Amino acid sequence: MAAGVAVSGAAALAVERLLFRRVYKRPLTFSMVTSFGVLIGGIGVIKFLWGLVPQPVPAPIDGQLAVLGIGVPQYRLLIIGIAAIVYVGIRLFLHRTIIGKAIRAGVEELEHVEGLGINVSRIFSIVFVIAGSLSGLAGGLHAPLVMVEPTMGLDALAFVFMVVIIGGLGSVKGTLVSAILIGQAVSVVSLFYAPLAQAAPFVIMLLVLLIKPTGLYGAALARR
Repeated sequence: MAAGVAVSGAAALAVERLLFRRVYKRPLTFSMVTSFGVLIGGIGVIKFLWGLVPQPVPAPIDGQLAVLGIGVPQYRLLIIGIAAIVYVGIRLFLHRTIIGKAIRAGVEELEHVEGLGINVSRIFSIVFVIAGSLSGLAGGLHAPLVMVEPTMGLDALAFVFMVVIIGGLGSVKGTLVSAILIGQAVSVVSLFYAPLAQAAPFVIMLLVLLIKPTGLYGAALARR
């Protein structure tokens, strides 16, 4: 797990240095297209190196615990605990550290931050390393729940997109609330009519955007 997190962080830094620094000054669509290109290219590299055969990954812990009279796998509770720790860590980092405050300021007022003499390029590199490392952590935690194969991330991509849009761009709190909301919606709808479960997040996203186009906790960047 630790090795995967380190490799993901290093890969994110390499991609940021080689590709994204060339499109920072361009419209946001360039970054979006570049991100999608990196995703497709990465899948191709994985297929070439490790093949197409799905591989099982054993969970580090087995068994179940009774929660409100319902048996819940211990590994899923472990994932929830790690997610909570990561969320608190990100919040503290962004709001209590100098680098975190510089990241928030750089997102909202890039020109003003550069005027203060802060190296914005270095700040962006730090963001990429953190994001890449957390992606590696998420993939490692998700692996025992599914068969590991090159396109396993594509299954979650649509949900990730909806979580960010519903929560509001730039809002960590909004991401947490949105993720919980979508997860519960999928679970509840599955109890009544499973084929519609995958459509529930789309319905929620449309309703939220109709009521509040910036998302539940839209940041200043999304309102400009």
